[in-house]
Amino acid sequence: MSSTTSDKPEKPLNELLSTALVHIYVGEENTHWILHERLLCYHSSFFRSIFYSKGESSSSKSFGLPDSDDTPFELFVGWLYSKALRYPEAEKDIGPLLDLYFLSEQFKIQKLSDDVVETVRAFYHNNETYPGLRRVQYVYANTEEDNQMREMMVNSIARYLTLSDAIPQHWENALKKNGQLSVDIIRSIQQWHLEGRSVPDARDVSQDRGREKTGFSAVEEGKSLADIKKEDVDLDHSQTNGSQTNGSQTNGGS
Repeated sequence: MSSTTSDKPEKPLNELLSTALVHIYVGEENTHWILHERLLCYHSSFFRSIFYSKGESSSSKSFGLPDSDDTPFELFVGWLYSKALRYPEAEKDIGPLLDLYFLSEQFKIQKLSDDVVETVRAFYHNNETYPGLRRVQYVYANTEEDNQMREMMVNSIARYLTLSDAIPQHWENALKKNGQLSVDIIRSIQQWHLEGRSVPDARDVSQDRGREKTGFSAVEEGKSLADIKKEDVDLDHSQTNGSQTNGSQTNGGS
């Protein structure tokens, strides 16, 4: 994906700050950026194909990105010259990072893609949180299969849902609509390579099969835990009274 994924060490910044400059116009307002041509094309085969022809600098020194936003492109320029990303202070800062990731895919810069994924992963891990549904849906809408940001997101959600006591309603609705996401979650769990003895076996009557009172029917009908418990109490009470009645009839007939 990237033009700099070989084992050779990257060239230092001072060797890439040539006198040749290119003009990039971003967004509907055509925000004007002037960047070093050699630096930009060294890291991006996308821009190299635009500004270089047969290894030589093209006569055209400008390019427009009308569909891109200013904020992620500004983050891209910051990374281009510093090779560093600003760590997100809050979850709201994840959005621009995801847009930056999509730019890295468009510009074909694997190192930038790796850095963004690692930054997003570290944020959720350090804050002991998980990606929200809208973040996952946004990534799915803007990426293809076999994508590292998508993989990191779905692996996180697989853990979140597996360790949760119940499936949140919004996730239940999303999984019913998005079959690919559901399949990817199952694939993620399969990659854990769990030992058979650690997974309940529904075929073995001698085992506790792990099905709790909040069973599948309750989830599908959207019942609350309080409603389920009340139904269980009513059922137990009914069965107790029935047993007592049956016992009285049996004794009376003997």
